Amino acid sequence: MLPALTFVLGGAASGKSQWAERLILNSRLSPVYLATSRIWDQEMQAKVDLHTARRGEEWITVDASNGVAAGLGAATADQTVLLDCATMWLTNVMMDDVDVADAQTAFLEALGACDAPVVVVSNEVGQGIVPDNALARRFREAQGRLNIALATQADTVWHVLAGLPQLRKGEAP
Repeated sequence: MLPALTFVLGGAASGKSQWAERLILNSRLSPVYLATSRIWDQEMQAKVDLHTARRGEEWITVDASNGVAAGLGAATADQTVLLDCATMWLTNVMMDDVDVADAQTAFLEALGACDAPVVVVSNEVGQGIVPDNALARRFREAQGRLNIALATQADTVWHVLAGLPQLRKGEAP
């Protein structure tokens, strides 16, 4: 059984989404996918198509690119929610010029109020070089703060590195 909030963190293409999907399916609850990505170009469309095909038809997919509170609020106790991913959600917030602190507070409150277990996927962006421009540096700092807040609130935290999940907090289901 999944706890109320599981946080899965890893680098780009680390296998974190596949691990999160496995956690969701092993829960034996009805899987709901909150999709936060916006389709900016053909490359992003191809990535979305790959993720969609991998998940299959048993998943209920909800477009949450303009916010996650409604999707989290609609989830029921017989479902489990995969929010993939917090990094794309934060990108949308920053690109829409929304106050990041207010948006983060609302996001964390919606997670806490959700009736279903939730698995949140996010990118670790703080292990690389210092970005060369102000927007990228603000994003890296905001993502780091969001990841810390998610890890603090989560019952279970997994770090996925090269497809290998490592439990960092809590207990394995």
